[in-house]
Amino acid sequence: MLIDSFLKYLRLERNYSDKTVVAYGVDLRKFEEFFKDLDEELDFTTIDADVVRQWVVSLMDEGHVKASSVNRKLSSLRSFYRFLLRKERITVNPMLRVIGPKKDKPLPTFLRETDMNRLLDESSFGEGFEACRDRMILEMFYATGMRLSELIGLNEADVDFSAKLIKVTGKRNKQRLIPFADEMAVDLQEYIKVRNEAIPQGPEAFFVLKNGKRMYAGKVYEIVKRNLGRVVSLKKRSPHVLRHTFATAMLNHEAELGAVKELLGHESLATTEIYTHTTFEELKKVYEQAHPRA
Repeated sequence: MLIDSFLKYLRLERNYSDKTVVAYGVDLRKFEEFFKDLDEELDFTTIDADVVRQWVVSLMDEGHVKASSVNRKLSSLRSFYRFLLRKERITVNPMLRVIGPKKDKPLPTFLRETDMNRLLDESSFGEGFEACRDRMILEMFYATGMRLSELIGLNEADVDFSAKLIKVTGKRNKQRLIPFADEMAVDLQEYIKVRNEAIPQGPEAFFVLKNGKRMYAGKVYEIVKRNLGRVVSLKKRSPHVLRHTFATAMLNHEAELGAVKELLGHESLATTEIYTHTTFEELKKVYEQAHPRA
């Protein structure tokens, strides 16, 4: 009776679609089945937060129910109990003390090392300043893990060849130093040489357009997306994918998690830890492809 009154309210007063009303009804009746199995004497007006939590646990234990689905069911219950409060059928809302499960974070998209090697070492970028610059942008992202905004903001003075360090200005103007290797030093010097021949006035920005102005986000995004498309068919082909690729490569080669955190400029180690899940997924793929009994 209470469920029917609530669904009627959703349809007539809140103008919810038939599909949504049906979904709410299914959620509420499933919950009713659950608490009646616990105790036949229970009803919607007598259950408490512990019963709801038991329901959440039972749903998660089923394995195939995702956190997002459980949270949607809890949303149905929250709407229902707000309705009961307004109708004065209850005096305490049991949902106020119920917190839904955290949604699973999607694993970061990244490129395999073989794909990056193929792109940087075997692909032809053409001749001239823009070709040299585009390749250097890709190498910079992959070799340093810096963010798009950090690459755009990079100045000539930020690259120290004597110490082989790049000074990066990250979020909230927080600066960090990222080392680079001899091979990249050669590529950086070649880029500077080609750039200065094309733009003799000596720009302040490290990466520039052919008119000498600083690169902008849309242009860098286009360069990355176009060139990654030459070696992979990933739907997502952004500068951030190269940042993910840097972190994954570092951890796959046994870099310490705290060091990767510092290189990426993360505030919390928890943010960096998502890449440990990524490397595990990579190991799973390798195992499944290589082991005869996988």
